[in-house]
Amino acid sequence: MSDPREPEVGGADSREPVPRERDADVAIEEPGAVAPAPATTTTTTATRAAEPEVEPPSRWHTMLHQIATGNAIISVLAVLLALIVGAIMIAFTDENVQKASVYFFARPGDTVVAVWQSVSGAYTALFQGSVYNFNRDTFAAGIRPLTETLTFATPLIAGGLGVGLAFRVGMFNIGGRGQMLIAASVAGWIGFGFDLPWGLHMLVALVGGLLGGALWAGIAGLLKARTGAHEVIVTIMLNYVAFYLVSWMLRTPGLLQAPGSSNPKTPAMKETAIFPALLGPQYNLHFGFILVVGATVLVWWILSRSSLGFKFRAVGENPNAARVAGINVKSMYVYAMLIAGALLGLAGVSQVLGTVTTGFTAGIDAGIGFDAITVALLGRSTPWGIFVAGILFGAFKAGGFSMQAAEGVPVEIVLVVQSLIVLFIAAPPLVRTIFRLPDPSRAAKRPRPIVTKEVKAK
Repeated sequence: MSDPREPEVGGADSREPVPRERDADVAIEEPGAVAPAPATTTTTTATRAAEPEVEPPSRWHTMLHQIATGNAIISVLAVLLALIVGAIMIAFTDENVQKASVYFFARPGDTVVAVWQSVSGAYTALFQGSVYNFNRDTFAAGIRPLTETLTFATPLIAGGLGVGLAFRVGMFNIGGRGQMLIAASVAGWIGFGFDLPWGLHMLVALVGGLLGGALWAGIAGLLKARTGAHEVIVTIMLNYVAFYLVSWMLRTPGLLQAPGSSNPKTPAMKETAIFPALLGPQYNLHFGFILVVGATVLVWWILSRSSLGFKFRAVGENPNAARVAGINVKSMYVYAMLIAGALLGLAGVSQVLGTVTTGFTAGIDAGIGFDAITVALLGRSTPWGIFVAGILFGAFKAGGFSMQAAEGVPVEIVLVVQSLIVLFIAAPPLVRTIFRLPDPSRAAKRPRPIVTKEVKAK
């Protein structure tokens, strides 16, 4: 006999369905005794059919989502965050703010006014020193800060293009200092040591400098291709080799040292080799900026429109897959470093033939070789992004001196802002968290909705 306290539920020989109310009572009394009955096909189909269809997002929503998850917005917000942190540092270092903060709890408004005056005054001076000075009488005088910004940006853009091109091939070229020094030495030696007609002299010096930078960077590319030597170590060592080699030549009479001088400095460049001024002698902007614009277009064409650029990008994404596809990866490393060295050589040439034409020393690179890495990172290794980033950093350089002279702000704060830009760019999740931006990786992993068709039960 069966126990009346344990009723049979869906036995093997049973053909009668158990009422749903009885299942519920049993499940409540004994949770582990009865398993939940699986949903039938008809119920599932009816439930799915009752669900409303999800409309696809609009084009505006898709565009805004792409902007919010793109790399460009990260760069812009990184600059904004760096400026905010720079404003805090400016306020803390201002004497008026420090005096007003002593009686902050008695008169907090004085501290707020002092902070606003210090920050707004500093950034106003930065704008007037890098874009336009409204205190000048004429437009020609007021626009001079913008020309200074473009002059500072010229070698930064060229160097950033060289570093960014190497990034696209998967190489970290931090030998910009050495490549600039070699290019500047070759171009400077041709510039003061030969007598050639105007135009031809400048062209020969320019080509010589580009070849010098390309060959110096090609050493690192060749060593990586033939021996597998890491380009970071090689380019760092080549920086030291170039610096001490140029320093020795500057102290040796008959090489780069000016005749009759004991200073480690070259003679002035001859007039036939100097880049012509673009807007007249009252401005420092020279022909090198036009060359940099042309170099930007050339790099864009190489990376986006040429077969060589396709091979560069393929090697940068996955060298093993590129090798399987028939691309000579070793040759791509050499070609990339040659072009990158020529671009950094353009930065050195623009310094000696355009900016510092009275003779140069071993410090002609002025830290541009390392600033170019920052410019390439901010520009996301894209040609036009690097162009804009170079102008921004040129504005920092030109306006930093104005901030120091007009407001007494330490010029080192500009360097801190530049460093913070790199810090925030290197940490995109931090920027997205602060501004509550969507994570593109989560959007890519989001499962697509399953479209089901209603199946009639037979």
